[in-house]
Amino acid sequence: MLVLFTGVSGASAHAALTGTDPQDGSVLKSEPRRVTLTFSESIGLLDDSFRVLTPENRRVHTGAPSHADDRSDTASVTLPRGLGTGTFTVAWRVVSADSHPVSGAFTFSIGKPSATTAPLPSAAASNPASTGLYDIARYAAYSGLALLIGAATFVLGCGHRGSVRRLLLTGWWTLLGSTLALLLLRGPYERGTGLGDALDPSILSDTLTSRPGIVLVARLALLAAAVLVPLRAPLRDRAPGPAVLVPGGVLALGLAVTWAAAEHASAGIQVPVAMVSSVLHLLAMAVWLGGLAALLSALHRPAEPVAPGVVTRFSRLALVSVAVLAATGVYQSWRGLGSWDALTSTSYGRLLLVKVGAVALLLVGAAFSRRWTARLATPRAAVTVPAGRVPVTVPAGGPGETREGTDGPGEERGPEPEGAEDRHEGRTEDGQDGGHDGGAGGTIDAGQRQGLRRSVLAEVTVGILVLMITTMLTGTQPGRAAEETAAATAAADHPASSTTTVPFDVGTPGGHGKVQVELSPGRVGENSVQAVIFGPDGGLATVPELRITFTLESQQVGPIDAEITDKGGYWTSDTLTLPLPGTWTMKTTVRTTDVDQVTVERKVRVS
Repeated sequence: MLVLFTGVSGASAHAALTGTDPQDGSVLKSEPRRVTLTFSESIGLLDDSFRVLTPENRRVHTGAPSHADDRSDTASVTLPRGLGTGTFTVAWRVVSADSHPVSGAFTFSIGKPSATTAPLPSAAASNPASTGLYDIARYAAYSGLALLIGAATFVLGCGHRGSVRRLLLTGWWTLLGSTLALLLLRGPYERGTGLGDALDPSILSDTLTSRPGIVLVARLALLAAAVLVPLRAPLRDRAPGPAVLVPGGVLALGLAVTWAAAEHASAGIQVPVAMVSSVLHLLAMAVWLGGLAALLSALHRPAEPVAPGVVTRFSRLALVSVAVLAATGVYQSWRGLGSWDALTSTSYGRLLLVKVGAVALLLVGAAFSRRWTARLATPRAAVTVPAGRVPVTVPAGGPGETREGTDGPGEERGPEPEGAEDRHEGRTEDGQDGGHDGGAGGTIDAGQRQGLRRSVLAEVTVGILVLMITTMLTGTQPGRAAEETAAATAAADHPASSTTTVPFDVGTPGGHGKVQVELSPGRVGENSVQAVIFGPDGGLATVPELRITFTLESQQVGPIDAEITDKGGYWTSDTLTLPLPGTWTMKTTVRTTDVDQVTVERKVRVS
């Protein structure tokens, strides 16, 4: 009864590296003053975000990491003078806006490439122990939330009067313990270091002031407030009122927000919509999966019978959860994948397919559960016994066979006392009291209990599997971001150039033609410019002066003169530096005589 098309996630999350300055594998004529990285989304910096290594594998003493030009999607570090020549290695590690660390490495050369003894670190460098325990804590947190919200909803929304105190306490303590573990392990997880850093005061202080740390502290505060909600006493005596429902609903909503604010929904495209979708998705999952656990626990308590009406109401509530999960799941899948190809070409897409398969198994189990629910919702035919006659089961006649009551063989029982007819009215054949809403006032017999228990147990088992896959999905780079990373890597490996044709006309006879301008590689950093002029007849032409400038109006940068020089038949420059990506305005000024000139503008894209 659950359609979890995606995890509590879905976004163009996990920041993708879109550019480096210097470029990966580039050879520079002079020492760079700084290293700058550009990402697809906002990122957070660590004290050790950059490690620059010399060809001899010695670490370069750099400045403190910072955001270039105060842009949150960049990471930059200054380099000292006197680096020397050869191939340098840059290893970097930052934290995505969705709270997951990303890392990588690249090289650049000064003067000319050289052999290097510095190993190129893995892009996924991390400490297995820290990462493994952090993932376990995340899974435990999801489980604790589902138990806490689901069990409370099973009581408040379905009217179950049995005890769920043990389940509520299990959920509360599990969520509390896992949140504390996440808070301690956050520092080592971000930095890729060992468990020894978990209690480091400086690292813990950095965690508490970071967005993920603040969110975890807020979750702890909400759990402390949950202790004050009076769940048990009102439910024993009467239906819960606003004093329970309002604070309980606010706390459940707040707990769900602590996930959305620190996971994939908080980064990428359509963040406000994604945050709402993520909260609804998580709440629906908790109500359904936690409610199943509560139902299964209740079915294992013969001393506290479960009314059929409780099961019926939970089935309706689960159906609402299905609708919410389906709508939010489809949206989050689209947001996380970006394209159909990402289903098979990315780890996120393949894991999502596995999850859809597990959901299909859930639907099969849900179908069996609904059959049992439908049986409970069908009232049994009541047997009305006339006054003076009592149905008596006679073992010798076989099970369920009744005869009119007698005092002995061949003797009729005497008339019953007055009012006996009323006592037998409404009694079902199996001796259970009837009731409305599918027998809400009765109980489930042993056969029904066993069948429903098996079906619910199968659902819970597969649901745990789905929850594990969900946790893995929230820690996997979404398909959209993976494709962005692949595109950025391909662009870095194969720099592209852009060619722009600029027609001109100075208004004099023979004073028109076109300029063909090639900008290579058309990316942030150093670029070369080559220009060729064609006359009215389409042949090569010469002019006294050609000037080309670039302006990024959105950032108020420029004009930057390309400083092209005439090389006899073509104009060129290798010293143009474009500091920012975006759509630049290229102004081409052509002077054909001492007094005749014209300036033409064209837009060029710099990535």
